[in-house]
Amino acid sequence: MKNIYRDSEHPFAQYVRIVGKGKHGSRSLTQAEAEDAFGMILRGEVLETQLGAFLMLLRVKEETCEELAGFVQATRTWLKAPAIHVDLDWSSYAGKRKHYPWFLLAALVLAENGLRVFMHGASGHTLNRLYTEDVLPVLGHSLCRTWDEVAYRLERHHFAYLSLDAYCPPLGHIIQLRNILGLRSPVHTLARLINPLNARCSLQAIFHPAYRESHQLAAQLLGYQNTMVIKGEGGEFERNPDGRCLVKGIKQGELYDLEWPMMFEERHMAEDNFSLDSFLAVWRGEQNHQYGEAAVVGTLALALIGLQHTHDPETALSTAQQWWQQRKSAKKYKSGEQMDLFSDYRYPATS
Repeated sequence: MKNIYRDSEHPFAQYVRIVGKGKHGSRSLTQAEAEDAFGMILRGEVLETQLGAFLMLLRVKEETCEELAGFVQATRTWLKAPAIHVDLDWSSYAGKRKHYPWFLLAALVLAENGLRVFMHGASGHTLNRLYTEDVLPVLGHSLCRTWDEVAYRLERHHFAYLSLDAYCPPLGHIIQLRNILGLRSPVHTLARLINPLNARCSLQAIFHPAYRESHQLAAQLLGYQNTMVIKGEGGEFERNPDGRCLVKGIKQGELYDLEWPMMFEERHMAEDNFSLDSFLAVWRGEQNHQYGEAAVVGTLALALIGLQHTHDPETALSTAQQWWQQRKSAKKYKSGEQMDLFSDYRYPATS
């Protein structure tokens, strides 16, 4: 390919140089620089070689909260998303490997109770994972392709899912480079922060604990008023009932930390394989699943706190369990059948 920049520097080269000029010469981008650099990427003004180098240099040094905020600002400017009322922005980009996607049932229970849940995500970028896009049709929810479909489904069902490919094709392309580059890129992080419809609360999950604070601080820089970030099971926003859950959150613009204790003393085994028939049977109330139902209720309780439906974790868990038992998809349980599910659970302190 002819090099048309042999006698002059490509405009994007400055940003590759800033983050890649060696141990003593490189630095992080400012928020304004990050916004400008990512705007160029989204507009297709960057060569593929530059894009790969830039993404991997950021991956090695780890992106700062200022860089993340700048990348998200550029993305939101590029999107020009419509004004659609949403209560909860739920990002789903990791896929599940060890356990079913119980968080989907929590999201649908919230929708059944009148809360408007917008979920966005991507699939196929990491091998051997079960993605939201694979499971929603089994639960009777087709995937949206346009913002108009999102608006319609939110109005009619209070739940809608739109893929990254559909609402931001340039990011959809970059996230699929995972299997080419061999590593995840900053897109896996920034996609969770986009909140394209300006929901009043956003839920984000990370896999590596070190990213918990950078998500929280980036959300604050973006002016988000209510956010929850957790180390979710498999990287999805799903409470793992077998472990402690540390929330890095924002409430009315103020940062806070809240730790929830384990829901069970003994760990549960991972699934041997995925059978969506069994998953659907739990949703319908035809089968019980101790780990899965605890994951649903625990995730529901977190969302209720994030939405400020209640400020008390004990009340949130009680409400979550009631909503789960009364879900429309389930058959009526025998009296008292579910009452011992969380008998050993220790409620977190409310301080």
